[in-house]
Amino acid sequence: MNGHSRRTFLRASGIAVGLPLLEALQPARAAEAAPRRRLVAVNVALGLHAPNIAPQRAGRDYELTPYLQVLKERRDDFTFISGVSHPGVGGGHFSSKSFLTAAKHPNSAGFKNSISLDQLAAEKLGAATRFSSLSLTLGGPGLSWSRAGVEIPAESRPSRVFQRLFLEGKPAEKARQVQRLQDGKSVLDLVAAKAVRLRGKLSGRDRRKLDQYFAAVREAEQRLVKAQAWEKLPKPNVKVDPPRDQPDRARMIERIDLMYDMMHLALETDSTRFLTFFDTGMNAVPAIRGVDTDYHMLSHHAKDPVKISQLTVVETAVMSAFARFLNKLADSSEEGPTLLDQTMVLFGSNLGNASSHDTRNMPIILAGGGFRHGQHLAFDRKSNYALPKLFVSMLRRLGLEVDQFASTQGTMDGLQMI
Repeated sequence: MNGHSRRTFLRASGIAVGLPLLEALQPARAAEAAPRRRLVAVNVALGLHAPNIAPQRAGRDYELTPYLQVLKERRDDFTFISGVSHPGVGGGHFSSKSFLTAAKHPNSAGFKNSISLDQLAAEKLGAATRFSSLSLTLGGPGLSWSRAGVEIPAESRPSRVFQRLFLEGKPAEKARQVQRLQDGKSVLDLVAAKAVRLRGKLSGRDRRKLDQYFAAVREAEQRLVKAQAWEKLPKPNVKVDPPRDQPDRARMIERIDLMYDMMHLALETDSTRFLTFFDTGMNAVPAIRGVDTDYHMLSHHAKDPVKISQLTVVETAVMSAFARFLNKLADSSEEGPTLLDQTMVLFGSNLGNASSHDTRNMPIILAGGGFRHGQHLAFDRKSNYALPKLFVSMLRRLGLEVDQFASTQGTMDGLQMI
C-alpha cells in the first residue's frame, strides 16, 4: 500500500492524516515558514532555598537576592515568579513527574501522567527540526511525557547527545537505519489495517478505545516518516570537539555545564527547538569547595544554619551554571535577534521547600523568549496562583492557539509579550 492510498484509506476510516504528514516530509520548508521560537525547561529536583532566591518586593525595582545576584547581568532578560504552584500536585519528590504536566496527585497509586509542556509544543511544531525535542537528565528519569502519559527516554551522557546531533554514520549504517525505519512503517501499516477491520465489529466504549489506539498509531507513523526524511539529510557541521563525559558523579557542576553546552549547540544549530533538562541532584557530597555533606541531606536542612550555609554554596554553583547558559544564549545571534531573544527558558523546581517536601511556592524564573522581563511577579504565597497559566502564556508565545493547560484556563497575569 503506497503513501497516497494509505492516507486515503485512513480518511475513509474517519481519521485524517494528510497535512501533518506532508509537513514532516518537508522539514526545510517548514523551518523557513515559521518563526524560530524555542522553549527550554530546567528543573532542579532538590529545590532552591527560598530566602536566597525569592525577592521581598514585587515589581521592577525589587532587590536582587543572593541567588538572583548571580544573574544580575541578565536582570532585564528574566522574570522571577513567586507564589505559584500546580493545583492538586503534592507528593514531595514525586511531584517532579508533574513539573511540566501539572497532572494531579503524582504520588497516588493509580497516577497516570499527561502530556508535558515541551511535548505539546513539539507535537504541533516539532516537524521543523531534525529532532522534535530532546529530553536530558543528570541521571535517571527526565521531565518529558507523551500525550499517552508515557515518559520520554532521557539522555544523561553529553557524548551521546553530541553524537546524535552532529556525527554522521557511514553510508552502509545510514542505509540500514533507513531500512529499519521502513520496516517499522510496514509493521504500522499492518496494525492499522487490522484495526480498521476490527473497528467495524465494535461499538461504544471499545470503539473509542480503539480510536485512541489508532490515533497513537498515526502519531507513530508521522514520527517514522519524519525520521526517514531527516536521515537522508546531512547533520550540521560544528567546529567543536566532542565532549568527554565526566564519570565522577561528585563533579556535579562540571556535568551540568557539559549538558548546558550540548543544549546551547542543539539550539544554535537549530537541531531542535524544544529541550528539557532534569538536574536530579545527588545522594553524595558534591566536589565543591566548602562542602563536606551529602547534597540531599543539605536540602533537608530543618533550618540548621550550618547545613543552610553549605546548601547555599551548592545552590549558588547551580545558579552560576544556569547563568553561564543564559549568557551563551545571549551571546549567540540569529539574523539579528539573540538566541535568548528567541528562546523561552523556564528554570525552577517542583519543590518550594525541599526540607519539608512542600510543593507550594515553587521558585520559577522565565528568561528570554520575547516577554517584557526585568520584574518580580509576586502572587499570594498562602493561596498560590496556578502555574499552568504560565504554560498557556508560553504556548501562546509559540503561536499556538491554546487557552488551557491541564485543568487551568487562561494566561498569566502581569506577563506581557513584546
